[in-house]
Amino acid sequence: MLNPDEFEKFMHELYEKFHMHDLKQTDRLQRYRNIEPESGRFLSMLICAQQAKDILEIGTSTGYSTLWLAEAAQHTQAVIITLEIDKARVTQAKHYANTLGFEHLIDFKVMDAQQYLEASQQQFDFILLDAERDAYLGYWKHLARLLKPKCGMLVVDNVISHAAEVEEFIHLIQQDQRFIISTVPIGAGLLMVGYRESH
Repeated sequence: MLNPDEFEKFMHELYEKFHMHDLKQTDRLQRYRNIEPESGRFLSMLICAQQAKDILEIGTSTGYSTLWLAEAAQHTQAVIITLEIDKARVTQAKHYANTLGFEHLIDFKVMDAQQYLEASQQQFDFILLDAERDAYLGYWKHLARLLKPKCGMLVVDNVISHAAEVEEFIHLIQQDQRFIISTVPIGAGLLMVGYRESH
C-alpha cells in the first residue's frame, strides 16, 4: 500500500498518461475522459467525511476515479461496485487497482448500467455518476431508489463543462421534492444531490 505522497505521485502520473492519450483521439468515444485530480481528491474527502460503506460508481472507464474512491474506501471499510460496459477498459482499471493493492475493495462489473440499476435492490451511501449523459434521464428513478434514505449522496461529474447536456437531467431532479442539489465548481463541475432534512 502506498503512503499518501506516493499515492498522489502515482495518480498524477496516471492522469498525465490518460490525458495525453485523450489529446490524440479524434473520436470522443475513444477518449478515457477521466475526472480531474482535484475532483477525485474532493470525492475521496466526501467519502471519508460521510463514512460511506456502500459505494456505486457508474462509468469506470480506465479506473482513475475508481482509485480515488478506493483510497477513501480503505479508511471507511467500504466496498465499491463500479460499472463499465467496455471490457478492455475494465481490464486496465483492474490492473491499476491491483498495483495499488485496492482490488479487495472493488467489485468490477462489465455490464450496461441501465440493466444494473433496474435490477439492483442494494442501496448506497454514495453514488458517482460519470457516464454517457444521454442515458441519465433513464437512470434517475433508479438512482433515487438506490440512494440510502436520509444519508445517501449522488455526485454527477461534468455539469459545468457539459451544462447543456445535463440541463434536462438536473431539472428532473429539481422536480423531486425529496432532494436538494448544489453545484460545486471543482474540475469539470460536480453536482451534489442529497436528501432534504425533512426527508
